[in-house]
Amino acid sequence: MTTTKTASPQSLDSAPEEVQLAVDLIYLLESNEIAPEVALKALEIVQQDLNRTIAAKQ
Repeated sequence: MTTTKTASPQSLDSAPEEVQLAVDLIYLLESNEIAPEVALKALEIVQQDLNRTIAAKQ
């Protein structure tokens, strides 16, 4: 059984933007019952794409 800690809305509102996005992504993946292995593979693809986008801007 997996236990997920939930932050209070106030603490999440004051969290850095990347933390807020991470929480949203975790919620999206869990609510759609995406297997962790599939999620990690998809995130690798996203990371590669974002790295290409950043490199193209430089």
